[in-house]
Amino acid sequence: MRGYYGIGVEGINKPFNVGNLFRSAHAFDASFVFTVAATYKRADGSQTDTSDTLGNLPFYSFPTLADLMLPKGCALVGVELHDDAVELPSFTHPRCAAYVLGPEKASLSPALVARCDHLIRIPTKFCLNVGIAGVVVMYDRLLTMGRGSFPDRPVMAGGPGGLSQRFRAKPPLAEVALAERDGDME
Repeated sequence: MRGYYGIGVEGINKPFNVGNLFRSAHAFDASFVFTVAATYKRADGSQTDTSDTLGNLPFYSFPTLADLMLPKGCALVGVELHDDAVELPSFTHPRCAAYVLGPEKASLSPALVARCDHLIRIPTKFCLNVGIAGVVVMYDRLLTMGRGSFPDRPVMAGGPGGLSQRFRAKPPLAEVALAERDGDME
């Protein structure tokens, strides 16, 4: 996959949520993580960030929105339940992007929304936990941007080429005998 992406949060103060998001970003091969106007202590976040993301990826802490700096050509994508947001399944991810999620029990600030190049929403009835919302966005990016080559999904339930059939347990012999007797064998 060409390009890069980073993911971050604005105004968040729960270190476990940030640690969870950053750990997931590391797992999904993000290029960097960041915070904007957040109170985040690495020591607190490390309790949920067991992959030591900040030891493996660049971490940018922007004290204010005015301090937020992104590489040239990097689109800022806000993730928010907002009336003007594009629903995630209809969104084409930019090649180079920085995704930003809002704080717990609040929304992205109007100033940050105004600064975003794109605004997307996950089509749910209500807000998700920030870590979960981040995972949904990163997974969607993975699927639509083509990291790796995944086979097409089969029309029928299960995996490609009948892979899921190997996990199906054989029925007990008594059930086989009853099915044979009753003519229910496939």
